[in-house]
Amino acid sequence: MNITFDAATLTYDRHTALEPLSLTLVERRIGVIGLNGSGKTSFARLIVGLSQPTKGRVLLAGLDTVVDAEALRGRTGFIFQHPANQIVLPIIGDDVALGLKGKGFGKAEIVEKVEAVLSKLGIAHLQARRPHELSGGELQLAALAAVLVTEPDVVIFDEPTNQLDLKNRAQVERAVAGLDSMAIVISHDLALVEGFDRVLVFDRGALAFDGEPLEAIQRYREIARR
Repeated sequence: MNITFDAATLTYDRHTALEPLSLTLVERRIGVIGLNGSGKTSFARLIVGLSQPTKGRVLLAGLDTVVDAEALRGRTGFIFQHPANQIVLPIIGDDVALGLKGKGFGKAEIVEKVEAVLSKLGIAHLQARRPHELSGGELQLAALAAVLVTEPDVVIFDEPTNQLDLKNRAQVERAVAGLDSMAIVISHDLALVEGFDRVLVFDRGALAFDGEPLEAIQRYREIARR
């Protein structure tokens, strides 16, 4: 999947959330770091079509996120900072299956796909469980399963290790590393992005650095010390 920002800008009323941005993303693992309010989430929302650029364009595989929104449906997935909020059905297996309904799959095929994605993430035992019974890491993986079952080309994570203990953090880290899809991870967890292919640093709505993880982390620390 190629993601291209072509002078894309995002403005709310008189506030510019994202300055004109031009870049192309092709790497498998991309980290996005920066202080709160720096433009990270605005950047991610433009990719998945949750926001539309005020000026410029965002292209996924050559398709415009605004003009070609219908053609891009299902090709991106977003894991929100609080995954419990995106699990809408009372049983995990049913929630994972929800994204396949209305896509022409038979009941047996849906069951097969749900079982396969849960097994791949190591959470097959959670299929009959309820969201309130799960740990933070299990909730993250359940939300990820509901996204992955539709086979998106790119998955965006918003603070996936926020408030997780070491065990749950390790679960999520392994899941991100094992994805076949492109993964874009917004995070304050700097250790999580150290091994990524590319890291973007945002500052005050603009891209402040784009490159190797260790250099990006150093740049972020310099910004934080101002």
